[in-house]
Amino acid sequence: MKSNIILAGVGGQGILSIAAALGTAALENNLYLKQAETHGMSQRGGAVVSHMRISDKPIASDLIQMGTADLILSVEPMESLRYLPFLSAKGYLVTNTTPFVNIPNYPEYEKVMEEIHKLPRFIAIDADRIAKEAGNARASNMVMLGAASPFIDIDFAKLEDGIREVFARKGEQIVEINLKAIRAGRQFSEENK
Repeated sequence: MKSNIILAGVGGQGILSIAAALGTAALENNLYLKQAETHGMSQRGGAVVSHMRISDKPIASDLIQMGTADLILSVEPMESLRYLPFLSAKGYLVTNTTPFVNIPNYPEYEKVMEEIHKLPRFIAIDADRIAKEAGNARASNMVMLGAASPFIDIDFAKLEDGIREVFARKGEQIVEINLKAIRAGRQFSEENK
């Protein structure tokens, strides 16, 4: 078993929380994990990307080569396009449909979505709306993790355990909101893949 996962978005969208929950779940499954992160003004809407490599065998490098990612999980649609060269021929793109317009020359939304819809395997989800319905708009990152979970070779219960561990210090109410969010995201993917 091995998974090469690109996590993409902009600062403040919760990429690091996704990585923490996913990494915790991998370690709880006694899997090997390597991760590399790039932060670009992460508090001000700059690009954030994380390479996550998970395997049942030791991993030599923390970087994913072009054309070898099994999954791109993007919390912003334009950022998903930036990392498409990393996606393998059989890989999945899972992206939020809500744009984060942080640059003056942000491309036309319709053109961004048109490019996403050309892919053979993708999930496009309005994670912001689903997070609000789950009880907290800030949980859209966990909706995204849930939407990506069918394409990650880790037991879903372990992903839930990862959320419990990562958010435990914030209290049971926050844990429950994030669990509700990940479950809603998974349900959406199961119904739309």
